[in-house]
Amino acid sequence: MTCPDKPGQLINWFICSLCVPRVCKLWSSRRPRTRRNLLLGTACAIYLGFLVSQVGRASLQHGQVAEKGPHRSRDTAEASFPEIPLDGTLAPPESQGNGSTLQPNVVYITLRSKRSKPANIRGTVKPKRRKKHAVASAAPGQEALVGPSLQPQEAARAADAVAPGYAQGANLAKMGERPWRLVRGPGVRAGGPDFLQPSSRESNIRIYSESAPSWLSKDDIRRMRLLADSTVAGLRPVSSKSGARLLVLEGGAPGAVLRCGPSPCGLLKQPLDMSEVFAFHLDRILGLNRTLPSVSRKAEFIQDGRPCPIILWDASLSPTSNDTHSSVKLTWGTYQQLLKQKCWQNGRVPKPESGCTEIHHHEWSKMALFDFLLQIYNRLDTNCCGFRPRKEDTCVQNGLRPKCDNQGSAALAHIIQRKHDPRHLVFIDNKGFFDRSEDNLNFKLLEGIKEFPASAVSVLKSQHLRQKLLQSLFLDKVYWESQGGRQGIEKLIDVIEHRAKILITYINAHGAKVLPMNE
Repeated sequence: MTCPDKPGQLINWFICSLCVPRVCKLWSSRRPRTRRNLLLGTACAIYLGFLVSQVGRASLQHGQVAEKGPHRSRDTAEASFPEIPLDGTLAPPESQGNGSTLQPNVVYITLRSKRSKPANIRGTVKPKRRKKHAVASAAPGQEALVGPSLQPQEAARAADAVAPGYAQGANLAKMGERPWRLVRGPGVRAGGPDFLQPSSRESNIRIYSESAPSWLSKDDIRRMRLLADSTVAGLRPVSSKSGARLLVLEGGAPGAVLRCGPSPCGLLKQPLDMSEVFAFHLDRILGLNRTLPSVSRKAEFIQDGRPCPIILWDASLSPTSNDTHSSVKLTWGTYQQLLKQKCWQNGRVPKPESGCTEIHHHEWSKMALFDFLLQIYNRLDTNCCGFRPRKEDTCVQNGLRPKCDNQGSAALAHIIQRKHDPRHLVFIDNKGFFDRSEDNLNFKLLEGIKEFPASAVSVLKSQHLRQKLLQSLFLDKVYWESQGGRQGIEKLIDVIEHRAKILITYINAHGAKVLPMNE
């Protein structure tokens, strides 16, 4: 028996040592049970009962203190490590069976990587339980959109809103369609190549969130699905050195002739031109909206089934010349004069002697910014005078490199407008180069540009360019996989982000203005 160390316990121990033996002696002895002895015994019995109740209460309080031990240790840990964040970086408390939570008494520390990347891009995680169904068209000739991004009511509204110049009709999927059946359109000669239909109803343009990214319109999504999922009904060669071909897609009016116009078409390019797809998404994210919709598609009857870019054929483009593929003939010298005139800026009508074209002054700023980020030289620098070209570049193969001594007479190429909208340019042939080193960037593309679009510059300065490119490029399943998944896409985005920083430094160093260009 241990000796108690508190004063209250000493008193209780002393009284018990006196009362217990005396009571036992009184009840066991033969002495007469006088009134005094009875009172003393009763008092001792009452005190013993009180003592027993005190002991029981003390044991109950001790058990409660033992249960609160982890909480005290957690408070102690928080006081000892005030710099450790406890909101979101620690493990959640374990849940008990009665609904209460038990906080752990171990502090968890999460080490973060050097460069923070978006762990979960919105709309890029496929739901586990989600069924995809095709929406049947309500009437012949009316197009239906496929995928969870558009409800049936929205699909019907989007089918009616077709931009001018685009062939209406794109029945992307039909209920009960047979997988991979061979089709031969009436415009294809006997013995020609066989064309294949998609093997499944699931679109190659994948949207797992409730809506598509905000920078892609409903028309963009509809045309992307048209290019990626429609059946190829015919194939026509194009008079071009690049070896591109026109794909006639099913989706026109029933009984229509299989040619571009009544039927939608797409321009199929070589696998080396895959940067056209990246250029389309970058154009939409920057808010320029000057490129034609482009997707990646596997064509088993061309290039041994390797993915190829396919660009929507736009019948509203103005006719072009055969030598420069431009609707407006310009040389480098006249182009620099146009930049000084600032044609059509602020609604001013240019004078006849100014030499202005119908193209708005802001269009050149948008083109220069876009071409610099992707290092596209085949529009403004066809002779490759602003950088050191490789043997594979077109200017070297065509022998144009020695003509840099007379740059003023060098013709611009791929300067194209629409028939109904001559004020704005359309960016075509957007093959970019991601392997151009920093010391070999073509700054000639920025020569003469004194203003830049504010919407594009704000995106380049923000910290969301990488996240938006990942989210947008993820929609194109074939392109995403052809570039090696996220790891390969990240390398391409690294190049664009680095060039964006260089461009911002150039703008600040040359005192260029950043203006809103949403005329």
